[in-house]
Amino acid sequence: MSQPNYSAFLDSLLDSPLANWRPRLEKQIQAKLFDSNDGHLKGWLNALKLLPEFHCQNAELANELKLEGVCDQSLAESALISFHPWRKGPMHLGGIDIDTEWRSDWKWDRLKDHTSSLEGRAVLDIGCGNGYYLYRMLGAGAKLAIGIDPFLLFVIQFWATKHFAPKDLPAWVLPLGWEDLPEELPHFDTIFSMGVLYHRRNPDQFLRQLQNYVRPGGELVLETLVIEGKKGEVLVPEGRYAKMRNVWYIPSVATLVDALTQSGWENVRCIDVTPTSTDEQRSTDWMTFESLSDFLDPNDASKTIEGYPAPVRAVVIANKPG
Repeated sequence: MSQPNYSAFLDSLLDSPLANWRPRLEKQIQAKLFDSNDGHLKGWLNALKLLPEFHCQNAELANELKLEGVCDQSLAESALISFHPWRKGPMHLGGIDIDTEWRSDWKWDRLKDHTSSLEGRAVLDIGCGNGYYLYRMLGAGAKLAIGIDPFLLFVIQFWATKHFAPKDLPAWVLPLGWEDLPEELPHFDTIFSMGVLYHRRNPDQFLRQLQNYVRPGGELVLETLVIEGKKGEVLVPEGRYAKMRNVWYIPSVATLVDALTQSGWENVRCIDVTPTSTDEQRSTDWMTFESLSDFLDPNDASKTIEGYPAPVRAVVIANKPG
């Protein structure tokens, strides 16, 4: 594979409701990715070139992310492992099983039956990581799945995965943060934001801004860390939370629902609350760094190593007023 090429995606915007975004987006992609001074980027791009020739013979996206075909598996695995650490998955690419840190398929299974049908929908995933969920969205019938993530390793992992996919699959990861989006882009039918809210210093502003990216009546699927508690209760960690930097906002479910309502969303409902287990988030051969078991108190798994409540995640769904 040569370097990432967004020309087909940019051309597809010309006759779409997103046409006005194209000139700005083309410049942003150039600046954020190709003109980046990230010291690792050259090595990642070189590794992309080492991926062996591959023609996808079958793409299974509805029940898993499995892209089948024949290739030199030794060369493929050698190239893919160079994009370590792999966080979201699992993925099966050309006969290679990528056992990622997160069993992201479990989260998908918890929420997929509670959202509106994605059939024929244009979807935006804010903070999409390597794009795993974009493929699952296509498997659920989405006509277009766009993700944004500012971390270039995840963008490159997406392009490595895309190497194994059918060439016409309409999934794209853009090297952008949410602040890089136009202020008004209300053309998506569904937007996802999973694992982002607790990193926002101004969560209310973020929740309001999300409305600018979805059409009237469209849907928001929001997943984030929560605590037990009543409306108004919020954990603001001092220092790190579960060894994570930049965690500013962990509300109770009632507080989260109220914040969304106050931000203008309607029909707000929490459809799942699940403690994160060490079976769902763990170190693997494809993510050898510390993981959840290292972030918890070794003597009390109900607490983080800093003494806060251990991670619990909620999924909340809401609609933009029609």
